[in-house]
Amino acid sequence: MFSCREASQRMSRALDEPLTLIERVSLRAHLMMCDGCRNFSRRLTVLRTLARRSSETHPDGRQ
Repeated sequence: MFSCREASQRMSRALDEPLTLIERVSLRAHLMMCDGCRNFSRRLTVLRTLARRSSETHPDGRQ
């Protein structure tokens, strides 16, 4: 299982590239037991969603 530091690094990396099966399983196990990392994961999800919506609304960067 990962430490919190390793888990947060994997969550961030997963935004850019797929994790291996072992990494995904280990990360999921860590998130099941760690409130802090679960909250971090939720925040990343919200930020990713907002960024996607922003780029869909203004694909050329205009506001």
